[in-house]
Amino acid sequence: MTATTVDVNTGPDGTLVVHPRGILDATDAVGLRRTLVQAIRHTRPLRLVLDLADVHDLDPINLGTLAAACHLGDDHQVAVFLDHCPAALAARLTAAGVPRHRLRDVG
Repeated sequence: MTATTVDVNTGPDGTLVVHPRGILDATDAVGLRRTLVQAIRHTRPLRLVLDLADVHDLDPINLGTLAAACHLGDDHQVAVFLDHCPAALAARLTAAGVPRHRLRDVG
């Protein structure tokens, strides 16, 4: 990813936390998708949390990627949640197909 960094950590309960930072645009789409698909299809944690606290903006491609990750998680029995999402971004995510119950700590 260009000016964006993504940290991936495993919590003590086995939850996989993906924490992107910065502005996610088209140049970041492949890397973010690869990270999420690897986590959901191969690592297969019980829960995957996308911590969006430090994401400043998402382009439409990455909005779709996060929505698709929720559905892919359902297909592979991985609960996907999006945490610390600003209210404006939460509205865009739900419009892109992210189920509202997947959004936690909307601010």
